[in-house]
Amino acid sequence: MILSERATQVKTSAELKASAETEKMNINGYDVVNLGTGEVDFETPSYIKEAAIRAIEEGLPRYTSAEGNVELRKAICEKTFSERGFECTPENVVITNGGKQAVFNAVFSIVGQGDEVIISAPYWQSYVELVRLAGGTPVIIHTKQEHGYKMTAHELENALTEKTRAIIVNSPNNPTGALYTPEELNVIADFAEKNDLFVISDEVYDKMIYSGKVRFTSIASLGKEIRERTILINSFSKTYSMTPWRIGYSISDRQTAKAMANIQSHSCTNANVASQYAALAALRGGDGFITQLLNELKRRRDYMSQRISDLPYLRSARPLGGLYIFVNVAGLFGASVNNKAINSGRDVSDILLNKYNVATVAGDVFGEPDFIRLSFAPSMESVILGLNRIEKFIKQNF
Repeated sequence: MILSERATQVKTSAELKASAETEKMNINGYDVVNLGTGEVDFETPSYIKEAAIRAIEEGLPRYTSAEGNVELRKAICEKTFSERGFECTPENVVITNGGKQAVFNAVFSIVGQGDEVIISAPYWQSYVELVRLAGGTPVIIHTKQEHGYKMTAHELENALTEKTRAIIVNSPNNPTGALYTPEELNVIADFAEKNDLFVISDEVYDKMIYSGKVRFTSIASLGKEIRERTILINSFSKTYSMTPWRIGYSISDRQTAKAMANIQSHSCTNANVASQYAALAALRGGDGFITQLLNELKRRRDYMSQRISDLPYLRSARPLGGLYIFVNVAGLFGASVNNKAINSGRDVSDILLNKYNVATVAGDVFGEPDFIRLSFAPSMESVILGLNRIEKFIKQNF
């Protein structure tokens, strides 16, 4: 049997692969610490779980519309106005099975064969794979640490061609934690408006900011014209510790929202209905859980960042947001561990997993092969144990 070219060319999600490898090794008796996943260890708040249980017990409707529950979409509009300062209607909102499906819907709605999409590296792997699946071409801007891993006007101009269709913005960024300022977003907005481009704005980490000196800004909040060009992506997964519930959403102009709903209607019909009721409860439950979550994540981020900075040969910047620290491991290149030469972040990641029982994600899947990504989303105990093993790896071999 011959698979399609599309199926054979798409690459496995590195994050899911790391989790699968960790699970397999643990089943086989290895005590593997997973610092590769972006899944916080907090339980979903009880009031959210209870709302889903109650909805099930009271008899869920068999389907919602492809766009999702109207009450939930209204609540998202209220949240959007309160936090981002612009109005939308339920017709602008599509509820999805996680943020990833929202990105899928967006890409497949606006990208055609041969269209180009500007993506900054380091990037979330799925952006590149989804653009390719849609028949488009990812055009990668390799951002620089001295620019805060953010796209500049000059880099955008150099990436532009007559085939450019869209730009993907991820702030705070996975994997670097980079956060765009309003001034930097205005540069992107002006560029998109001048060149008639869409902007896919992935904002799933919008609450996960760890400095009181900076604030999150959505590019869609910068004016009517850029808002009509923006497909805003968000999710309940990170903020409310709801990763397994698979519930997210998009906000866009009505024409684009309708197109995305049509695509979704032929892929999964609608988002999980019980999860939609849970998401509604999350929005109505206040910020108490979020505050508790952020305080603990900041503690883990600070600890991980300090431990990495204390280790020789490793370099990293303390992230302003997100769940990850992106570590430059080029200082280890040229060495050999157990007759395995180290020439890339992939080599380091493989050794850490197979010899020291620590799962990380190699930087090549983010477009930067000299790096590995560590997550501070797992428990503090896991973070400490994982970093102890990384320290042991360095002390024993360098």
